[in-house]
Amino acid sequence: MALPFDLRTLRVFVTVADRAGFSAAARELHVAQSAVSQTIANLERQLELTLFHRHERRITLTPEGETLYAHARELLERAEATHLAMRELHGLVKGEVRIGIPSMLGSYYFPPLLMGFKAQHPGIRLTVVEAGARRLQRMIADGELDLGVVIDDEQSRHMERRRLIREEMVVCVPRAHAFADRCSVTAEEFFQEPLVLFQDGYFHREFVDALSRQTGLDANIAFQSNLIPLTKAIVRQGFGITTFLRRVVDEPGLAAVSFASPAWLELSLAWARDAYLSRAESAFVEYVIAHREVL
Repeated sequence: MALPFDLRTLRVFVTVADRAGFSAAARELHVAQSAVSQTIANLERQLELTLFHRHERRITLTPEGETLYAHARELLERAEATHLAMRELHGLVKGEVRIGIPSMLGSYYFPPLLMGFKAQHPGIRLTVVEAGARRLQRMIADGELDLGVVIDDEQSRHMERRRLIREEMVVCVPRAHAFADRCSVTAEEFFQEPLVLFQDGYFHREFVDALSRQTGLDANIAFQSNLIPLTKAIVRQGFGITTFLRRVVDEPGLAAVSFASPAWLELSLAWARDAYLSRAESAFVEYVIAHREVL
């Protein structure tokens, strides 16, 4: 029996759903709005289902549309992966690697790796997105990123991962602080201080939240900022203390002090489990793993 749709029809349907409108979808697809509207009308007629609620200013998926959308996205992603695999049989390589890196790693750990890979593969474009580790996981799952650096924990078990680095999370204080010359600080002492923390979704914040749950102590949050230079300035001026990966505490006005029970994070390079890695992406993974000692 012939199917009531093809990949082009599914692409139109998914674009309309993503853009929540026929006009916006038409602009993205570079076709007339009437063509988009007709394609959706034909699809609904052939399926004998209503796929969209038509509101005055926007459209939303019906429950039937939600079901089709999930399957359509998967089919389109598989079709794109198949097309890429066939192109690579002719020696064509995807010209871009999209990688997500958390703030601390992007600023302090990854530049040598990115520059080294670029020197070896000048024809490959690297697009680097800086965001919290959890958001990066969602972006990989949604196909917005090819690769990303994630925390090696239960929430990343569903992904393909290659171990990158094991690094200590330390207490960061100004040089004049009472903790600065100590060998270690207890969690109880840490939580008695005003804290400068990243916002939710960053592994820096998750680490502190987990420590709070383990000890039953509440964090006294004085400032929230995802900007590392601003966080350092606040700590340096004595308005609070924070936690960083040890390498980030790299200036004379700040001191890095271990927790009494040293805290370590395992970080991995990850991608979606069923994703097809292009030659460019595979080359990037191989390069990073081969050169991770520079981290």
